[in-house]
Amino acid sequence: MRVCDVPSMTKYYALAVSTDYWKPNECYIEKIVTALEGKVEDGDFVVVSEKALAIAAGNILDESVIKPSLNAKFIAAFWMRVIWGYCLGVLCHFGPRLLRRLRAYPLESGSRHKQVALEQAGLLQALMFGSEGGIDGSNLAYSYVSLPLKASAALAVEIQKQILLRLKRKVCVLISDTDKTYEFRNFFFTPRPSPLKGIQSFGGFMAYLIGRVFKLKKSSTPLAVAGCTLLAAEALRITNIADRTRGPGSGATVWDMAARFRVNETSVTWEMLENVRHKPIVIVRRAQR
Repeated sequence: MRVCDVPSMTKYYALAVSTDYWKPNECYIEKIVTALEGKVEDGDFVVVSEKALAIAAGNILDESVIKPSLNAKFIAAFWMRVIWGYCLGVLCHFGPRLLRRLRAYPLESGSRHKQVALEQAGLLQALMFGSEGGIDGSNLAYSYVSLPLKASAALAVEIQKQILLRLKRKVCVLISDTDKTYEFRNFFFTPRPSPLKGIQSFGGFMAYLIGRVFKLKKSSTPLAVAGCTLLAAEALRITNIADRTRGPGSGATVWDMAARFRVNETSVTWEMLENVRHKPIVIVRRAQR
């Protein structure tokens, strides 16, 4: 296991568990239990990627069939290319490569994506530069995107119960998303809808701007916890450790994924994704004092 030090806090060990790629409508409970057998101990935190669960649960949408509205086309052509590419992206301290990508934001597929964001998450989320309302196209083939889980708390409970029943291990299950939560003193906030209790969700792209412009401390976002009681601060530490240990999979963004496979953003295939080492589960363990 990798040792993760948190200054002035508990020391944790973390182990990313590799599995095959979870395709839509697969039995993710079976895959989780099989992957954890012989690795997990009582008291461990088992952090599972929301993206992987959403894909396996079939909670995805094919954007190629979407007809964009004029509003979606305006967001793709002007808001993304000009406002994000030349103004907001600079304020948010984006690097040159990301700024170039935003200035060349795809008009056709981008308009369809923004239409989905408008319909599924609303205007303030659609004005984000990516992962609008938890909608994400990375680690997915063709024009598919994953939608956020609507019952993450119930799903965390079911995973925790199955681990106890089949592996006889009492663990704490967390479901997390790579979208960031920002911290200002003891106040935690995120643009991501439906985070864990104790984290405030508001403002869509405006919350993201505040966090990025002022370079606030950021962590991956916990969405649900089962099997233990965690305050938001510790849940954030655990999911952030898990995110760093897991890595970006096939790519942190759709652009990164496409660049890895040397194809355009809508030409990644399921077979390509199957050839990548995936780590949807991370075991995090408190060090013994």
